[in-house]
Amino acid sequence: MSILFQNVTALLMDPAHTVLSNAYVAVEEGRIASVGTEKPTGRFDRTIDGRGGILMPGLVNCHAHTAMTAMRGYGDGHDLHTWLNEYIFPVEGRWDDRSIRACTDLGLMEMIASGVTCLADMYMRMNTVGQAMADAGISANLCNGAIFFGEDFSPAACDDCRKQEELFSAWHGYDDGRLRVDAALHAEYTSTPALWEWIADFAKSRGLGMHVHISETRKEHGECKARWGKTPIQALAERGVFDVRAIAAHCVHTEPEDWAIMARKGVSAVHNPASNLKLGSGVAPVGQLIKARVNVALGTDGVSSNNSTDLFEDMKLALLLQNGVHEDPLALTAWDGLEMGTVNGAKALGRESGAIAPGLWADLILLDPDAPNLIPCHDAANNIAYAAHGSNVVLNMCRGRVIYEQGEFLTIDREKTLREVREYAVPLLFGK
Repeated sequence: MSILFQNVTALLMDPAHTVLSNAYVAVEEGRIASVGTEKPTGRFDRTIDGRGGILMPGLVNCHAHTAMTAMRGYGDGHDLHTWLNEYIFPVEGRWDDRSIRACTDLGLMEMIASGVTCLADMYMRMNTVGQAMADAGISANLCNGAIFFGEDFSPAACDDCRKQEELFSAWHGYDDGRLRVDAALHAEYTSTPALWEWIADFAKSRGLGMHVHISETRKEHGECKARWGKTPIQALAERGVFDVRAIAAHCVHTEPEDWAIMARKGVSAVHNPASNLKLGSGVAPVGQLIKARVNVALGTDGVSSNNSTDLFEDMKLALLLQNGVHEDPLALTAWDGLEMGTVNGAKALGRESGAIAPGLWADLILLDPDAPNLIPCHDAANNIAYAAHGSNVVLNMCRGRVIYEQGEFLTIDREKTLREVREYAVPLLFGK
């Protein structure tokens, strides 16, 4: 299907930070065909008049646990490790495929309505999650975070090794690469060196990326140094975990030597500011990571520790935190935030998107030109970074297909999802 956006303010997210007023963006066969201020010739199946609203690349949520919508607000008021062990893990033991599908659909509704077109999801029962992503029309990097405790490791003894293989076989490359599979370790502290090496070999042999939780808390970081005499980044790097395209979620307590390794190996840091603050984990050194030439992207983490998947909120928070901590209003700029939420995220996930340019996948979102919180617009980048909310999104397009428009979900059954969450998933998980 060919679609023409006209009368839009287009944020191209190119290195020059170009903003085109009264722009035309043409989409053909899922990709951006042309961008400019002259109307392209030819016929289009549909023309969308943006009425001066902002058209920008869809947001890329680089660290999510989508199905955890079920735990929104559950176990609040505890540190990460207490929260996980006493609240989250017991509930997760009750999942079945039906409940995880319902809660994944709920999470996808929230993300799609607030402008996410691509995400990296790490969780369990990922074959079911993959089917939900496929049906929703969104792009996703799927992974099962491997865990192993014990000394006698073998792939046969680790159920998560089998799950990595199954997920790869089921979903990697689905729909011309709309769904991809990454290898994944849950974290250094939930696994052993033998598993690290197996995961590293698995990723390299299949050309996959890697997804790992890294240095989220001071406790995690310090205990790793006590165990191995090395930080999590250093310990995992020595075992080959980062010899492929990789994303390291959190990176709150990473150190300068870690940043050098990440820059050298091309490891992207995924900043989750709301989750890190809510759990009292700290503030990631985003400014220092950027100065060290580390690619920094954004993630919401799970709804249970955020409690939202509105990436516009995380974008604003990421900027304000660095400016406040460093007492410098220019520690990060609006463009830094926009890059983290779009083009940097696409790079982290190995995606041909994140910007508006001919040849890239048409992952685009349109913002409401009449939203009171976006009026007036003296500067489009600052308006988006500091004033926009997910509720301002009026259209979400993934690979040239409109999947959400004017409050209507075009790929997810809203009423069925809400009914399944309320009447099946919540009673199953919480006995309510």
